[in-house]
Amino acid sequence: MEPLVYRVAPGSKVDLAAIDPRSNGNLERAVAEAEFDALTTEIDDLQELLYGAGTHSLLVIMQGMDTSGKDGTVRKVFSKVSPLGSYVYSFKVPTEEELSHDFLWRVHRVTPRRGLIGIFNRSHYEDVLVVRVHGLVPEPVWRARYRMINDFEHLLASSNTIILKFFLHISREEQEERLLAREKDVEKAWKLSAGDWREREHWDDYMAAYTEALERCSTADAPWHIVPADRKWFRNYAVARTVVETLRPYAQDWLAYLGKVGEQRLAELRAYRAEGER
Repeated sequence: MEPLVYRVAPGSKVDLAAIDPRSNGNLERAVAEAEFDALTTEIDDLQELLYGAGTHSLLVIMQGMDTSGKDGTVRKVFSKVSPLGSYVYSFKVPTEEELSHDFLWRVHRVTPRRGLIGIFNRSHYEDVLVVRVHGLVPEPVWRARYRMINDFEHLLASSNTIILKFFLHISREEQEERLLAREKDVEKAWKLSAGDWREREHWDDYMAAYTEALERCSTADAPWHIVPADRKWFRNYAVARTVVETLRPYAQDWLAYLGKVGEQRLAELRAYRAEGER
């Protein structure tokens, strides 16, 4: 049976060409979409427990080529989550202020505090992807960043941040179809960018860059998950299910913690009322 997502084991090799971007995990679309609705409801429930307990945070990192569906995945998977306990941060070209600091400065300052879900649309991995492909810094500089990224993510994990990293694996053919579709859809024309077509010219370089990032930065603290992304419905389902399966093991402890907090609050309320009766 085909896996839903391909979790990269620490220290293992990655062959993106061997992973079919059109995989559907042997699922029927109607069945997956019905279950997807239940999964998004459960994500909302788990987020409420996460927020109430305040003992952990969740950092979700979305990476992928243009049109792989980073925006759409976030919008669909977290559609029912309260905006009071979650946020999305998109990383663009670094500003002058950001460039005057180390490359992780702009990332660390927006990581989620305990109780929150933070979702990164692109991330610090751009500094070993686009920076590498376009030669924006010397090779010794970007190569040293793999270790720095691993250390950074280990620091976050040690501070009770649960880290989920998704690489949305789209085929070159599907990307072309989506880019061409945008040109024909007036309502989506605003998404058009000549830069998307220019980046396609570096496809092989990006695949090499992604492969090394996946291999060198998938750790026990922060594993990479490769998600076949040609089929949007399957991509969304696979990500939602991975989020749920990652958070479920924490739910019992969060409930127990909230139960103790609830007992304490009730005791305080009883003491307050008792004082009023004197």
